[in-house]
Amino acid sequence: MTAHMNSTSANAVRTGRRSLAPLEPVSVRTRWLLGIGFFILFFSSWAYFTLAGYVSPTFLASPVTMVQEAIVLFTEFNFIQDIGMTVWRVLAGFVLASLIAVPLGIAMGAHKGIEAFLEPFVSFCRYLPASAFIPLLILWAGIGELQKVLVIFIGSVFQIILMVAVCVGAARRDLVEAAYTLGATPSGIVKRVLIPGAAPEIAEILRLVLGWAWTYVIVAELIGSSSGIGHMITDSQALLNTGQIIFGIIVIGLIGLVSDFAFKALNRRLFSWSSL
Repeated sequence: MTAHMNSTSANAVRTGRRSLAPLEPVSVRTRWLLGIGFFILFFSSWAYFTLAGYVSPTFLASPVTMVQEAIVLFTEFNFIQDIGMTVWRVLAGFVLASLIAVPLGIAMGAHKGIEAFLEPFVSFCRYLPASAFIPLLILWAGIGELQKVLVIFIGSVFQIILMVAVCVGAARRDLVEAAYTLGATPSGIVKRVLIPGAAPEIAEILRLVLGWAWTYVIVAELIGSSSGIGHMITDSQALLNTGQIIFGIIVIGLIGLVSDFAFKALNRRLFSWSSL
């Protein structure tokens, strides 16, 4: 009996150690519990330090104050319209960037001559902050919707081009040679080998860049905007209303989290055979 208990304890210890091993997967239930647990810990710490008076409300509002300000935003300031405008700007700029960047990235990855021609310029532009273009975009496009969409476009398009080019260019050479052996043409190689092979990773690249697009839209809305979450945050900052500022930041995070989960679910459905 004692030997059996010792054996069970040893197995439990080994299982516990293995669960902490590098790259060791965890169950879906455990992943959800750990993720929710962090948010509970975060909000509990925030509530403790703010409600107990350790932090001045001028610098950091409590969760209770934030909820009260959120109700005010929705009932008195039509905040749902600001959310809709911000979502529309992100999607417009991101979709426009994807429609242009993905074909260019595929062309660069598939054809080394195109890559040699475009990569220096794309790499140069990739390091330029999108916010630096705002003064020029205001001169060229005014302070309307086009200016904000272009900020997101500039911030996303060059990143997507280069990442897609690297992804497509990393295709297995043996598959390409096998396709040539079977009589495939150069265009057939791109359509039947390179694009299908890179499609899951391209989808993952788009998911990552969509997250970056959310940072660009707030920058675009901070200047010359009369609507949007960024506009609300700017107005709240002028009034030192940290409750509304924090709520705006949380709303951005929640929308981004939902879009990220939706993108992941779509990718799994479209590319169920892939490990991504």
